[in-house]
Amino acid sequence: MAAPGAPPWLGDVEPRARRALAALCVTVTTSYGTLYYSFPVLAPMARADTGWSLVQMTAVFSAAQVVAGLGGAPVGRWLESSGPRVVMTTAAVLGAAAAGAIAVAPTMATFTLAWLVAGVAMSGLFYPPAFAAITHWFGAGRVRALTVLTMVAGLASTIFAPLADALGSALGWRGAYAVLALVLVAVVVPLHACALTPAWRSAPTTTAAGRGATGPVGPVVASRSYLALTLALSLGAFGVYAVIVNLVPLLDAHGIDATTAAWALGVGGVGQVLGRLVYGPLQRRTGPLWRLVLVLAACAATTGLLAAVTAPVAAVMTVSLLAGVARGIFTLVQATAVFDRWGAERYATLNGILHTPLMLAIALAPWAGSALTAPLGSYPAVFVALAGIGALGAAAGVFTRPGRRTARP
Repeated sequence: MAAPGAPPWLGDVEPRARRALAALCVTVTTSYGTLYYSFPVLAPMARADTGWSLVQMTAVFSAAQVVAGLGGAPVGRWLESSGPRVVMTTAAVLGAAAAGAIAVAPTMATFTLAWLVAGVAMSGLFYPPAFAAITHWFGAGRVRALTVLTMVAGLASTIFAPLADALGSALGWRGAYAVLALVLVAVVVPLHACALTPAWRSAPTTTAAGRGATGPVGPVVASRSYLALTLALSLGAFGVYAVIVNLVPLLDAHGIDATTAAWALGVGGVGQVLGRLVYGPLQRRTGPLWRLVLVLAACAATTGLLAAVTAPVAAVMTVSLLAGVARGIFTLVQATAVFDRWGAERYATLNGILHTPLMLAIALAPWAGSALTAPLGSYPAVFVALAGIGALGAAAGVFTRPGRRTARP
């Protein structure tokens, strides 16, 4: 039976867990908005003000994503032992300090250092630690709780890109980052400190042999199914994020004007929200293995269609919507894949380790997507290649069923 007053679709959860979910909806959205989606808006302003190379600043931003990815495993282990309140509050303080340092950075070297610190903070503020907390707290209601989080956080760009533009226009890029640092201090730090309070049962301490009361993590990480899952999700993430950043240049190559291309990108965002609504019924009707394969195949197919469909505009918009739906489902497949195969006991550690190559793929995807245009000759050819990469991910997904020794209890 659900807790008194709890929405029945969330399962048997205590009121503090529901308050924590509400807080995470705000804090994850704000963290992505301040540390991720504000950068594309404010970077051109920084270039105009400082003369720094936009290419170099973008490389620094990508390096921050790499740092965030490398931090996934240690943050996952820390979260398992100490709980999300300590980890995510510390990350919020660090993120605010990094944003403040970005605002006052006098040189490219200090700007780079500040962004690398921001990358460390991202590893404790973005989806992976929030997914781990929700999976731990919500049990049978985790899919719906994750859907709520990803739907709300999906609005981060919608909220913070215009906000960053307004702040940058009024205060300059430095003033904008100073305000965003204050937003992290005023919103994210107190919500993490005061709302992430549901009971947390720490994972048992592992021995030197890597064993605890719940069994070893090492054999799972070294298993064929875990390696195949890591490969499948990394290839899928590479294709998905390369498509997002390179869609407008692709449509320009198709002869579609910039305004229509921007609308197509926005329609894809709507599709992501719809995809997250679709995930619940899909999860009830499919098993983990074929759900992963189907979603990765859908991402690959829609990427190929984006390369092929050039007119009419309604057809382009429809394909962009379908690509967004596939991306939206992919986010939740990524969030639930570890739990579906190995359970909740070591979720934070296993998901943190798996997330490291995912973040590396996500960090490299925007640059790689545009870099491939030189050897392949055009953006349509790049999207065909990205569709092929996605298809390889779907093929790898076939091998993600755990063996008896590493399957969840």
